[in-house]
Amino acid sequence: MKTSITFTQQTIKYFFILMILGIQFSCTKTQKSDTSTAQSGSSNLEIPALFERKGDLAKAIEWQKTREKVDELKKKLAKDPNDIKVRLQIATIYLSEARITGEHPYYYPAVLKILDGVLYLSPNNFEATTFKASVKMSQHQFAEARTLAEAARKINPDNAYVYGVLVDANVELGFYKDAIAMSDKMQALKPSLESYSRASYLREIYGDFVGSISAMKLAVEAGMPGSEPFCWSKKTLGHLYESTGELNKAQQQYDDILLVRPSYAFAYGGQARILKVNKQYDKALLILDKAAKIMPEFSFHEEMAEIYDLQGNHEKALDKYEEVAKMLDQDAKSGHAVDLELCKLYTKSGKMDLAMKHGLIEYKKRPRNIDVNHALAVVAFKLNNFKKAKEYILVALSTGSKDPELLKDASKIDRTLANSQFGYEPIIVANR
Repeated sequence: MKTSITFTQQTIKYFFILMILGIQFSCTKTQKSDTSTAQSGSSNLEIPALFERKGDLAKAIEWQKTREKVDELKKKLAKDPNDIKVRLQIATIYLSEARITGEHPYYYPAVLKILDGVLYLSPNNFEATTFKASVKMSQHQFAEARTLAEAARKINPDNAYVYGVLVDANVELGFYKDAIAMSDKMQALKPSLESYSRASYLREIYGDFVGSISAMKLAVEAGMPGSEPFCWSKKTLGHLYESTGELNKAQQQYDDILLVRPSYAFAYGGQARILKVNKQYDKALLILDKAAKIMPEFSFHEEMAEIYDLQGNHEKALDKYEEVAKMLDQDAKSGHAVDLELCKLYTKSGKMDLAMKHGLIEYKKRPRNIDVNHALAVVAFKLNNFKKAKEYILVALSTGSKDPELLKDASKIDRTLANSQFGYEPIIVANR
């Protein structure tokens, strides 16, 4: 399942990025039109610059390779601005950089600009439509992502990648049965890291941790050691082990990742969570600080705030929560929908009116999603609106999820209602 090699020996080759995305650009013909076409739409066809990596990420060997490749592709575009294949190649590199660096506020708008340029040249381009759906997913614009992915499926119903986007969009919108159908189709077309990981997530949603772990192991085995998708799969496997209380196995996943990719911030985040569970708060904070210096990921700072609260340093926790709110606001300005994240953040910081406000904004867009209902159930409970808390938590439990936090919150609501209502039917038992 894993190979003993260093990350410097395992460069992420450009062709591997294409293979991961499941798109065969050899099938895309270069759009040939006269020079006036490119000139008339020149503002649509500009290519944003690469975002310069900093710190440990700038030391990774693939960074120089990435810069060289982008420079090469831009030179090709200078000769032929209408070369769709080259534009799509740059888009895939930028998508990969977004995942590696966490610089989403820059890269997602940049990729959308590139894709809009492709669609200006070729309005029904399958790859550009699919990639755009994927970016919209990453920006949490789920309904738009689903619409785009469905449009792409009509253009090419035999491509596995577009079904992956449809799995994700249907999950986030709360259409779980549709997500399962899309997942089955994706696996039939192309068993891969991407299809296995989605099957894993769906099994987790339906409370099957054993099946979820099994599928995620297959995803890890399908990945190239040292690559970002491989590390992401191992990180996710580690988190599944955390959810089942197997902390030693989780720790092993994070340690293994850092042997092959020392700059992988989410592995440090996993280590910090385990230290937090073991009440080694100072060590956890040091690890989180290291992760945050590698990648501007808000969850690292949110975890720090939680630890400050556990240490009794509530003022420092509130300051950190404010810092996270500013980070999320920056994401929102770039087109990223962050209302669910703000709902959870304001719940932790005790700003319940704001938590409810943002929770309801998200609920209006996806009332069937179990995570949205879970978040609102917690807010309603803290506001002593136990009737609404029960309504939300029943939806959150509707798939049979065994997420530890969900079950803990459901139990709190259950006990409160049981003590206040004669003849009350327990929530969790009723849901089985």
